[in-house]
Amino acid sequence: MSYKKWIFIAIFLFGIAVVIGVFTPASITSLLSEDIAALKQLSSLLTPFKIFTAIFIFAKNTSVLLLSFALSPLLLLVPILTLTINGWLIAFISTAVIEEKSLGFVLAGLLPHGVFELPALILGQAAALSFGTMVMLALFKKKKRNLLLPNLKQNLKYLILALALLIPAAIIETYLTPLLLT
Repeated sequence: MSYKKWIFIAIFLFGIAVVIGVFTPASITSLLSEDIAALKQLSSLLTPFKIFTAIFIFAKNTSVLLLSFALSPLLLLVPILTLTINGWLIAFISTAVIEEKSLGFVLAGLLPHGVFELPALILGQAAALSFGTMVMLALFKKKKRNLLLPNLKQNLKYLILALALLIPAAIIETYLTPLLLT
């Protein structure tokens, strides 16, 4: 399967989760209250305009992509969950923020760094889906084993591109996004 098809699959999974997130009732927030409290505590440590914040954001996003890629042969669970949880969270939180603030506020908070971060997520997860599928096929079909190394090399190139996109995303999220939200 060509890499382009994996990108479409990743976009599809992310998109379905966004739609679900938009239509998730706000009452579910009470179920997530502990998680929301933990995120607020973490966000107090990550202050804007600090290099530590940019490094933390880059390291967190990088670790997600690398872990997803490494664990993708386990039935593709991690890449699928990463795409769907991120899509759902972005939509769910954006919907709540639009009600409190405005669509412009959400766009100002997401678009500048999202222009880099969302393609990085899609590219990285598409690579993970492709690699994980090839590993599973190679386990069960001897004819596919000789395709495993070329597949790994191709997908590592896409993964490196995705990781490179996370650098400007972290910098923009740390230094530009806070300016737009004030």
